Amino acid sequence: MQGEDPFEQGTVSILRQPKAVWATAGASVVAFMGIGLVDPILPSIAKGLEATPSQVSLLFTSYFLITAVAMLVTGFVSSRIGGRKTLLAGLALVVVFAALSGTSSSVAELVGFRAGWGLGNALFVSTALAVIVGAAAGGSSAAILLYESALGLGMACGPLLGALLGDASWRYPFFGTAALMAIGFVCITAFLREQPKPARKTSLLDPIRALGHGGLASVATSAFFYNYAFFTILAFTPFVLNMSPYKSGAVFFAWGLLLAVFSVLVAPRLQKRFGSLRVVGASLVLLAADLVILGYGNHTTAIVCTIVSGAFIGMNNTVYTELALGVSDAPRPVASAGYNFVRWFAAAAAPFLAPKIEEWSNIHIPFVVAAVAAVVGAIVIWVRRSALSHEAEELEPKHATEDGVTVFAN
Repeated sequence: MQGEDPFEQGTVSILRQPKAVWATAGASVVAFMGIGLVDPILPSIAKGLEATPSQVSLLFTSYFLITAVAMLVTGFVSSRIGGRKTLLAGLALVVVFAALSGTSSSVAELVGFRAGWGLGNALFVSTALAVIVGAAAGGSSAAILLYESALGLGMACGPLLGALLGDASWRYPFFGTAALMAIGFVCITAFLREQPKPARKTSLLDPIRALGHGGLASVATSAFFYNYAFFTILAFTPFVLNMSPYKSGAVFFAWGLLLAVFSVLVAPRLQKRFGSLRVVGASLVLLAADLVILGYGNHTTAIVCTIVSGAFIGMNNTVYTELALGVSDAPRPVASAGYNFVRWFAAAAAPFLAPKIEEWSNIHIPFVVAAVAAVVGAIVIWVRRSALSHEAEELEPKHATEDGVTVFAN
């Protein structure tokens, strides 16, 4: 399936959007900021709570483990109470649990509060694009571009906010996120009207049934291994760099900018020229090489490779999204929920396993394991390339004419 060039979309249609769209997109930026928010302050949290790196890394594990399981619930909930109420419920949970995270007196408390945060974030981000597509002017392509931009901006600004507030205290970024999400709650309450509920309600087992499709199962399996590599970088690298919150925040801000640029601007053009499967396969191999160099290079090399990895991650995020949503005949929200259910387990596993692998071996091996995971992801795509290409081409006309919606897949 070929990607669309975002430059082919009219600038007017992309920028001239209703207030409801901008309110939802703005809240989405903050929601995605929460993923990388703790990156620059992981060493500070470990010091402040007298915890080991593997214990602190559970902040990611609990967050994404709950997110993975919640993917089976979000469609069930939103198809019954509507997108607006689902967004507000997710935002309310994030506000509460982000604020509670800032009050934690132990790692166990913080890990538990991050789990609640993950549930709220899953409810919000799994519904946000659906709401944006439904309310946006200029068609679904313009809406998706806005959503991808919000994702990239949030991933870039999260570490920066974490660094700026975390330099004074590791607790402040959590309070800051709670305040920003509270503003998002007010904006969505004020500007977003409830949209029509889908004609068919989603059951809890629909995403699991969707994974019975060979193409979707293959994409989800490949994305599982890719996400292990992705979140090894996001959760383990801050301990390897061992920098101040400001410096670490600057590194991951640059990383996030590359992620945003390659996700929104570069990946669609490469897809159009070379095809999705070639782009994702090559990007995974390059990410693997980058990980090995990161693991064995000196400190400066590690910084450069961390930043450069954002380019490969940005391309992969975009391509995997399109593959997951276009390769099966399942409704888009259902396909995306099943896909995310599988891949987020890797995001939960990597932050926990990487520090453990270092304890069992040395600091280089976690990156080697992550590189191997990226290569395995590329092998899955290569082995299934004929089937994936055929299935995507068969389904592309159907999806191209859909006015339906998708859910968070990046």
